[in-house]
Order: sequence, then structure tokens, then C-alpha cells
Amino acid sequence: MKAWLTAWLVLLAAPAFAQEVPQIPFDASDPLVLPNNLYLGEVTGVAVNSKGSIFVLSRGNTTGPAYAAAAAQLLEFAPDGKFVREIGKNLYAWSFGHTVRIDRSDNIWITDKGSDMVVKFSPRGRVLLVFGRKQEASDEETGPVKHPNPPLPAEDGRFRQVTDVAFDPAGNAYISDGYINSRVAKVDRNGKWLKSWGSKGSKPGEFNTPHSIAADAQGNIYVADRGNRRIQVFDGEGAFQREFTIDVPYDAKARPAIGNLPDLVKIEAGGGPKTMMPGAPWTVCITPGPNPVLYASDAFPGRVFKLSLDGKVLGVLGESGKQLKQFGWIHEIACPSENVLYVAELLNWRVQKLVLHPKK
Repeated sequence: MKAWLTAWLVLLAAPAFAQEVPQIPFDASDPLVLPNNLYLGEVTGVAVNSKGSIFVLSRGNTTGPAYAAAAAQLLEFAPDGKFVREIGKNLYAWSFGHTVRIDRSDNIWITDKGSDMVVKFSPRGRVLLVFGRKQEASDEETGPVKHPNPPLPAEDGRFRQVTDVAFDPAGNAYISDGYINSRVAKVDRNGKWLKSWGSKGSKPGEFNTPHSIAADAQGNIYVADRGNRRIQVFDGEGAFQREFTIDVPYDAKARPAIGNLPDLVKIEAGGGPKTMMPGAPWTVCITPGPNPVLYASDAFPGRVFKLSLDGKVLGVLGESGKQLKQFGWIHEIACPSENVLYVAELLNWRVQKLVLHPKK
């Protein structure tokens, strides 16, 4: 078994196989114009509304301790990148921001991994709905969230290290929850809790850190099951439809954006989380329009993938690094069109705008 695994990983890393998936030519820019004395921290989220405005969720605006700092700030920029405003300054839910999404009515949704909360803002920035509950500052048991394995039973209406949110055509919201609960929750357009599905594991319908989530025009739900190195697809009621993996060869000389080179054979053989394996999906985004495609990213070796909704890889771009056209842990992708992407990077504290030039 180990010999087979080693051979598979060697093939996956072999440069000779790299031409099997087209490399997509692209340009990259740093589109945001920040005012004086405003700085981004780790950029965990980016989203674009119907008018082209750019919303950025950053772990900035904090000079607190490394542990338990209030690290979340939601910023809006005009389509040309000029700063517009900060939304939700000193919001009670801010703790450790995770993603930002825009629904079909241009409402702004954020997920906060630290406070276990999801917040819906109107386009003007008014809080419309809140989901979950932050730990009480006065409670003697308030402190770091534990990670028992298996997790404690999930509870309706509460989250534990929530990660992302997506929306179906009927206006229902699907919340990936998350680092501990390992499930997907469904709420209706009025905020009523409808159901949840999933638990910790590697079987179909189980999750190991559902890290990102998206919905297509038919209401199918795509979950980036990062720790299991796969994308799972469900209908709107949680019935499992299919799963697929991203198996794209990479340069054997590739190095991670930070940390030691992952021991892929050991990770695979040990049965632990596959977060740093090539093709492990950190984020998913589905383009609008009649011919949608799905974009995803991995942290090592640091690429963006273009896929059909049935899981066929149509192209790949990028690598780890510090310069434009290189990536440091893409945490969220906004895909307002097939050939224009915005990527939020944790390690490089920035958003890049990518313009793709696929070969005809």
C-alpha cells in the first residue's frame, strides 16, 4: 500500500505530466487603494457585489495580544479600488474573521471563526440578522474552544468555529460549520433554522473541516472538505450527490509559502488532515451566468484551479510566493466572471485581482 502511495505522489509531482492540464495565462494587480494609516492584516475574505464594489474581510484593526485579539475588520472599496468605508466598526461579533459573501440582494454576510457567529448586513451596512452566539465575557468557563475527537454533539442555532456561507436561488443560506462541528446548516431567508447535516469523518456526507461552500443556479451545494482533500456536492436538502478531487501534477521543486515541505506520503498514510496536500481545496467559488465554472485553490503548492461543475479540471494557474501572480495561502476567491477573479491571501496581507487569458 505504501509503495503504491509513494508512486502516485511521485507521478503527481512529476513535471513531465504538467502539460496534461492547461496552464492559464493571467495578469495580476494589487487593486486596493488604502487611505493613510489603514492597514490590512491577514486577508481572510473578499467578495464583489452586483455594482462591482469590493468587500474585504481582514484580521486587521488590532494591536491586541497574539492570542484572543479582536482581529476582524470589514472594508468596502469602489470598483476602481478606492476606499469607501469601514462597515461594522467595533461590531460585537468581531473576533477572528473568516469569510465575507454577498447574496443576490447585495446583502453582506460575514462569518467569524472566533466568535462562532454569522452576521448579515444590508447593503447600507445595517445589521439585519445574526446567527450563533459569542461566548460571554463574564462566564468563568469562557476560554479557548476545545477540539475533542469525536466532537461533542452539535446544537441547533449554535456554531463552533464557523467558516463560510452560501445562498441558493430561493434565498436559503447554507453555513459550513466548521473546524469543530463538521457539518452544514441550512436557514431560510427569514433566518429560521431548518436543518443541518454531516459529522466528523471521511465517508460521503462526512467532513474534516468544511472550509468553504458555494451553491450553483440549481441549488446544489458544493463543500470544500479541506481535511479530506475533496469537494462534496449535495442537493439543497443535504442528500449526497457526488464528490471529486483535484489531481493536478505540480513541479517537484515547488516549495510551500511558509513552513517545511509537507511529507505527503506520511500525511496520506497516517490518515490525518490533508490540508497541506496538493489539491486540498481551501476555497470554492462558482461564477454567475449561463455557463458557470468553479474555482478553487490549494495552499501547497499554491495554485488556483478552474473546474467544470462535474469536477473536470479545465486549467490551473499560479504558485506560492510573495510577488504578484504568486500566492500565500489563498483563503477566499471572488469570481464575478469567468475571467476576472479576486483572491484574498492570508500570508501576504493583500487582495490580488487576476485577469485570465485562457487560450481559445
